[in-house]
Order: sequence, then structure tokens, then C-alpha cells
Amino acid sequence: MNLLDSFLTRAALAGLGVAVAAAPLGCFVVWRRMAYFGDATAHAAILGVALALAFDLPIFAGVLFIALTMAMSVTFLANRGQSMDTLLGVMAHSALAFGLVAVSFLEGIRIDLMAYLFGDILAVGKTDLAVIWGGTLLVLALIGWRWSALLTATLNPDLAQASGIDPKREQFVLTIALALVVAVAIKVVGVLLIAALLLIPAATARHFAITPERMALLAAGIGGAAALGGLRAAYVFDTPTGPTIVCVAAILFAAANLLQVLRAR
Repeated sequence: MNLLDSFLTRAALAGLGVAVAAAPLGCFVVWRRMAYFGDATAHAAILGVALALAFDLPIFAGVLFIALTMAMSVTFLANRGQSMDTLLGVMAHSALAFGLVAVSFLEGIRIDLMAYLFGDILAVGKTDLAVIWGGTLLVLALIGWRWSALLTATLNPDLAQASGIDPKREQFVLTIALALVVAVAIKVVGVLLIAALLLIPAATARHFAITPERMALLAAGIGGAAALGGLRAAYVFDTPTGPTIVCVAAILFAAANLLQVLRAR
């Protein structure tokens, strides 16, 4: 029997893949205070699902296209003087609403909307697993290639400009990486919970990290622990897997904050 024939093994590997992809990107989301940006990109993914089903395309391709379009549109409009908070709020909810309406127009296609909204990690197949880990490796390669420039542009844009680094170009790299993470994570936690998996492990790791590199590694470990712990808890308590993974991540975040308070005393 092949190890990947077990749906629990595939689910565990999928959760680990998403956690590893989201970890370094989540750190930049925390450092740049881009939580709403990630949320808007994730919410647009449901429109990508509708697009992929309507034109008989792979879900990954449709989600990636729409996530990239959303992220680039937000960046473009923000650079034209629009208020970022207002813009993200309008586009996040509008994209989700248009996506849900578009799905309702699909005829002759059965779609489990809850699976796309909250994830269905237990239904991950071998092809899904290959897509998830392929996307993960691509995200890691992209972030690893631009790590130093991204870090400089994040911590001190003026220094980055003086060093010949274009902050807007690095923002574009983050946009591409974010779209990739959204595309690979939709099967695991769904569009409504992707931002949580980006943000919570990185925010938890921040309490224990001395360097940016250590924070990214810790975030990957915490994300992986949340994925495996949530999968186990969902199996034991018969709860929805995607939300349970996020609940475990939230518990780890609360425990880290409690530990910090106790250490301070």
C-alpha cells in the first residue's frame, strides 16, 4: 500500500505544505501590517473558483489569476492616492460577493461552496498535493531569492531606495507570493481562513524570535504544529478541519502571550 493512499497522510502533508509556504510570507504581512491586504486577496479567490469552473480550467489557475489581479489592483489604486483601509474593505467584500453571485449562475455544475469557504483538507488528492507542494517550493524560492531586498524595503524603504532597491518592485514580489499562497491554501483552510493561517503563526513566532530568519522558521514550525494538531483534534472531536486548524493556531498564540506575561512578571 502506498503511503499517499491514506487520506490522513495526504491531509497532513497538505497542511504542512501550506504552513511552510505561509510562514515567511506571514512574517512580512506582520512586519508591513498587511493583514487586510491578505484578507482582500483571499476573499477574491472565490471569484477565481467561479471563473475556473465556468471555463473548465484548473481551480489553481483560476484562483491564482484572480488573486494576482486583486492584489495588483489594490496596489495600483493605493499608489493613486486612495485610502488603503477603505480600499481594502470595499474590494475584499465586493470580490467575495461577486464570487458568490457568479457561482450561483453556474448551471449543471455541482459545487460544495462550504469546502471553498472553509477548506476541505480531508479531500486532498495526490494531484492536489503535488500542486500544493509545487506552489510551496515556488513561494520559498521567490522569497529566498528576494529575502535581503524584501527585508530592507520592509524595515527601511528610504535605505532601500538609497541602496538601489525599488520598494515598489519588492511589493510586487510579495504580491505574487501572496497570490500563490492563496491559490495553494484554498483547498486546506478555504478563502475565509487563509489570512488567519498567514497571520497567527507569524504573530506567535514574533514573541520568541531574535532575528527575522528565526521568526520565519519559528512561524513555519508553529504553522505546522497548528495544521497537524488541528487535523488530529478535528478527527477526535468530529469538527470542521479548516476552522479547527485555525483554532489550534489561536490557542498557541494565546499561550505565547500568556507565557510572555508570566516571564515579564
